[in-house]
Amino acid sequence: MEKREFFRYPIIAVICVIFLLVISVFFLGVKVGEGRMDKETGEKELCDTLSESVEKATPPVRREDPVIRMEENTGETDADGVSQYGIPIEQYEITEGVVRNGEFFSNLLSRLDVPGEKVQALTQCAKGVFDLKTIRVGNEYHAFFSKDEERELDYLIYDIDKREYAKFTLKDTIAVEVVRREMRSVLNYAKVVINTSLWVDVKRSGAPVLLALKLADMYAWTIDFFGLQKGDAFEAVYETIYCGDELLSVEKVHYASFVHSGKAYDVYYFQAENESNTYWNEKGESMRKAFLKAPLSFTRISSGFGRRVHPITRKAHQHNGVDYAAPKGTPVMSIGDGTVIFAGRKGAEGNMVKIKHNSVYTTAYLHLSKFGKGVKSGARVAQGQVIGYVGSTGRSTGPHLDFRIWKNGTPVNPLKVSSPPAVPISKEQMPDFERAKSEALAQKNTLLAEETVFAVLGHLKGGDLEAV
Repeated sequence: MEKREFFRYPIIAVICVIFLLVISVFFLGVKVGEGRMDKETGEKELCDTLSESVEKATPPVRREDPVIRMEENTGETDADGVSQYGIPIEQYEITEGVVRNGEFFSNLLSRLDVPGEKVQALTQCAKGVFDLKTIRVGNEYHAFFSKDEERELDYLIYDIDKREYAKFTLKDTIAVEVVRREMRSVLNYAKVVINTSLWVDVKRSGAPVLLALKLADMYAWTIDFFGLQKGDAFEAVYETIYCGDELLSVEKVHYASFVHSGKAYDVYYFQAENESNTYWNEKGESMRKAFLKAPLSFTRISSGFGRRVHPITRKAHQHNGVDYAAPKGTPVMSIGDGTVIFAGRKGAEGNMVKIKHNSVYTTAYLHLSKFGKGVKSGARVAQGQVIGYVGSTGRSTGPHLDFRIWKNGTPVNPLKVSSPPAVPISKEQMPDFERAKSEALAQKNTLLAEETVFAVLGHLKGGDLEAV
């Protein structure tokens, strides 16, 4: 169309003007996001109120940095979409399925029509690389068959978990390798006000519910999460690990501040030397109290945690505790502060005391001969307080203590429960801790600034576009 003919069509001219206005508004928004807003745009007040760090902030609030490097042949599809698990997928017919109930590795390969000699060769090759006995029912596999007349299985991928898979190569040279998937770390900020419950309100805020579990563990000795009140709130800077678009875990919380009953409890992540604990308050004091190593002085462990044949019923069943052999009348102590939620006789357990230490940990002491002074349901007990005496009540073959621990309602092995130190960070490490605190707070301020900028940009763009 010639220039002189353009203005013969006023409607077209109007549309073009509107199009140019929309484009100009878009580029104006980009300039604001880069912190280089021209003062002549009329938005000078916005620039003056934002800090220098905000003006320079361009990435989104969820900051991604690779923390786990992808090994060779990790199984991610390449740019042209023809390779997966390091295998040219267009050359193969792919069958997917799950390990069936009662199926072993050899059974799976037989079902996939793999000759016996290759099954044996793979089994030998897997030794020291991948334990074939760990194959689990329900886990997925991906079988790559050749497209020729023989239709032979050339590759088998077994999903170990969300982070790793085993690759079995049958083509040319027999090989077995365990490959770690590519993962990425994302730094996030969340601020949540409690209106219903920690779990519900975290989920409603858009943060992962795994964050609620992480916070409950961090504050287990400080805040009773069953006693949260409406209006309690927290903010947190936390790191999540993703594989592709799937969230795998909340790896760590760099900083958190939980306001409960009007009091704020600040927590910082810091890996102290030779310490298993990683969360501390602003003074460098441990957020968790140590459990006693054992509830009594014992001579030996007569039965461990796990599946066993009961000495009386002679039936195999899961033993969710540890039996300590000790003479009748040996004092039994609470391994930590808590509240007695049961003290009495209960069937096969005999005389039992059950103590809730916090919202995470609960312990029980079975087969007692009698209870300690003042021990009854609702009573508070202190760490090291005698709550009963070894006996043989209930289903028992002789004097012993059956000691049990639950974490978040699930039985755990008392011998494997880590008991973090209650001692504070050493004077030598305090400078490093103070630097970690400063870095965590700087991360929080940066994420808040970025959140503010992008919220303003969204508002400006939305308003201006509606006006146009």
